[in-house]
Amino acid sequence: MEYHVETMDSCLIAYVRRVGPYGPANSEVMESLKRWADQNKLLGTGTIFGIAQDNPQTTPPEQCRYDACITVEDADALQGMEEQNIQLAQLPGGEYMICEIVHTAEHMQQAWGLIFQEIERQGWQLDERPILERYRGEVVMKHYCELCIPILEW
Repeated sequence: MEYHVETMDSCLIAYVRRVGPYGPANSEVMESLKRWADQNKLLGTGTIFGIAQDNPQTTPPEQCRYDACITVEDADALQGMEEQNIQLAQLPGGEYMICEIVHTAEHMQQAWGLIFQEIERQGWQLDERPILERYRGEVVMKHYCELCIPILEW
């Protein structure tokens, strides 16, 4: 598995939250966010994130939270936030292990099986910040996404 470590800056995000079992419905929330982001001319300029806020092994499926997010520069200029249930939050920065993954369920599952082994092998600790799926234009064009795992480096 190939990866690199990156220091990500804290950033302001606009997000839509879905509560319920993780799965195909998450992509519906993401598409909803993209439509709103397109109307606000954020697509192509903002970075898109998917954040599974809960561990499905310890949280009942009906309580799992998924956030579809996009970075924003000027929250005051945004339109239609209330109608679309768009919220604002600060995404914390810090050190992340970045793994570029083919964006298929099979490849994502394989990556999840290897990531934590590699963190342990490197002697890093998993931080409490959420794990992110990052979708940047050049990566998405290759049909990849990036898993961003928050770590406390040596």
